[in-house]
Amino acid sequence: MKLIQWLKPNIRVKRWIALGAMGILFIVFAAVEFFNRTDLNTKYTFFYIFLIICGIFILYISIAQGIHSIMSLINKGYLSISLDSNKLENLIYEKRLLVKGPKVVAIGGGTGLSTMLRGIKYYTSNITAIVTVGDDGGSSGSLREELGILPPGDIRNCILALADTEPLMEELLQYRFKDGNLKNQSFGNLFLAAMDGVSNNFEEAVQKMSSVLAVTGRVLPVTLDDMILKAELENGVIVEGESNIPKQCITQKSKIKRLFIEPEDAKALQEAVDAINEADAVILGPGSLYTSVIPNLLVKDIGKALKKSKAIKIYISNIMTQEGETDGYGVAEHIQAIYSHCGHGIIDYVATNTEIIDNKLKEKYLEQNAKQVVVDEDKINKLNVKVVEGDFITINKGFIRHDPDKLAKLLMEIIMDKKLLYDKKKIIEYFYLSQRIKEKKKCKE
Repeated sequence: MKLIQWLKPNIRVKRWIALGAMGILFIVFAAVEFFNRTDLNTKYTFFYIFLIICGIFILYISIAQGIHSIMSLINKGYLSISLDSNKLENLIYEKRLLVKGPKVVAIGGGTGLSTMLRGIKYYTSNITAIVTVGDDGGSSGSLREELGILPPGDIRNCILALADTEPLMEELLQYRFKDGNLKNQSFGNLFLAAMDGVSNNFEEAVQKMSSVLAVTGRVLPVTLDDMILKAELENGVIVEGESNIPKQCITQKSKIKRLFIEPEDAKALQEAVDAINEADAVILGPGSLYTSVIPNLLVKDIGKALKKSKAIKIYISNIMTQEGETDGYGVAEHIQAIYSHCGHGIIDYVATNTEIIDNKLKEKYLEQNAKQVVVDEDKINKLNVKVVEGDFITINKGFIRHDPDKLAKLLMEIIMDKKLLYDKKKIIEYFYLSQRIKEKKKCKE
C-alpha cells in the first residue's frame, strides 16, 4: 500500500515531464520546418505558427503542473528537502573528495570487473572502465548476431555497478525474460540495444545509458570494431569465439597456446587510450584470464598505452583456476600468460588472497576441476612483480567471490601508498570519509 501511495504522485511528476518534452518537440519541429522549407505557403505558415503556439502552451502547463506536483510531494512527506547547512557542507565536501580521488582505469570484463567497480566508486569518481567486446555467447551473443551490435552484457554490468540508481531500477535492468521469443534476454541488454538504435554508434549509446543511470566515472568499450576472439591450442587447432575456447580446450584436452583477435588491427577507442595515459593506476581484472583480461590487451593501442603509462599497474589474481582456461595455473603462470601476449613490465603489483578456503568448498570446486590458485612468491618475484596479500573474498550462495568492499580498500591502499604518496594523516582522513560515503549509500540502498 505504501508503495502505491508513493508511486501515484511520482507518476504524476513524470507525466508532466513527458508532456513538457512533447511541447518542446512541437516547438523544435515547427521551427525547423518553418526555416528550412523553401516552398512555404500561407497554409503551411499558419500551421507551423499554430504548432509553436501549442508547444509553448503545453510547455507552460507542464512546468506549472510539474512544480505543483513536486510541492505536493514535499507537503505530503514523499519528498523531503533539508537546507541544513551542516548536511549541505558535508555533501559538498564528500563530492569534492571523490572528484579529487585518484584516476583509476579498470580493464577486463565478465562479472569480476563489475564486482570490483562496485567497491572502487566509494573512493573516487575518476574511474574509467575499459570493457572487452569479444563475448559471443548467451543473450549478448544472440543480440550481436541478430542486430549486428557489439555484445552489451559486460558493459551493462559495469554501468549498473557504477550507477547511482534505485535498487528497483537495477533489478529491472538485470531482469531476464522467462518465456517467449525474449526468453533469457536481459532487459538491460535490450535497453542498451534500443539506445544503440537511436545513437550514432555504440559508444554514444553507452554514454547515453550512463547519463540516464547517473554513472560515477565512465564505461568504455575497448573498441567499436566487430572483434572476434580466437585461440590456437597446443595441438595446433584454431578455435573461434570466446564461448567456444574453454569448451574446445576441455573436449580436445589441449591447453591454450596463444590468443589473437580479428581484425588484427582493431582500433582502440581513443578515450580509452587517453584514460590509460592520464591514469594514476591501471587495474587488470579480476576475471577470466583468457576471455576477459587478455582480449583487451590484444587491441594494439591498448597494449602500447599500457607499456608507456607511468601509472601503477595492478593485476588482481583469480582465486580459483578455471577449467578449460587456467588448469594447473598458479599466480605466476597467470602473469606469464599476460606477458607473453603483451610484453613484460606491464604489471607492478599482484593482489593475492590470503584467506584460507574451507575444505568443503574446495571439494565442491574440485567437482568442476577447479583448484585454489597457488601463490609462489619466488616465481612471481622473478617476473619483477611485487606481491600484495589481503583477505578480499566472500562466500555467496556457496561460491567463492571477490568482496567488492575489501578488494577496493586493498587496491586504494596500494595506490595511495605506492603512487600518490599522501602523508599518513591525509590517507587516514581519506579512508574515513570514503567509509562514511559508502555507509550512507548502503543505507540509501
